[in-house]
Amino acid sequence: MSPTKSIVVQHVDHFFGSGNLRKQALFDINLEISAGEIVIMTGPSGSGKTTLLTLIGGLRSAQSGSLKVVGHEICGASENELVQARRHNGYIFQAHNLHGSLTALENVQMGLEVHGMFSKPERHEQATEILETVGLGDRVNYYPADLSGGQKQRVAIARALVSKPKIVLADEPTAALDKKSGRDVVDIMHDLAKQQECTILLVTHDNRILDIADRIVYMEDGRLSKQPELAESSH
Repeated sequence: MSPTKSIVVQHVDHFFGSGNLRKQALFDINLEISAGEIVIMTGPSGSGKTTLLTLIGGLRSAQSGSLKVVGHEICGASENELVQARRHNGYIFQAHNLHGSLTALENVQMGLEVHGMFSKPERHEQATEILETVGLGDRVNYYPADLSGGQKQRVAIARALVSKPKIVLADEPTAALDKKSGRDVVDIMHDLAKQQECTILLVTHDNRILDIADRIVYMEDGRLSKQPELAESSH
């Protein structure tokens, strides 16, 4: 029996602009990712990686083809359907996007509030627990301004994973971090994902973290292709 597919992208094109300014950003994208798999997407800047990530994440609407995320078709989905689809996902961005006026604990609790199904004591308990898991048990009441870059990104990871999402989408999560902090951050993501059996799709230029992937996909000029070095070695 084949493993369950968390993400199935078939023949997806994407355009920006309209009329004479219409520009194609993605060309006939086909990609399947199994439940629990960690996939890294790499390639030059401007190749369409973030565009594809935002489509899969329901942050913008897919225009053509088929895009199923945890069994739900989101190509042509209404705004309300996209909101529902986003509840399955955790998001981690290059900028940690923490609220400066909230403590680490309060920032992480926001990851549960959108679901509207956890009581205040449950939110407090789960947020505290995951902050301890990412090594910030002694920083729960710190504000972002009092945390290092690596610590802020750990808070962002805790917020993304606290609701035990089926899918985590990460866009350059280590770009602003030094080597050790970056390594720590992806190791935490890797371990939590394996514990929670969630799928990770991670966009990165950081060659230092490629080893955490079960698979690497390469994008160039809006097309998924073999990585150049992989294509050469297969001849």
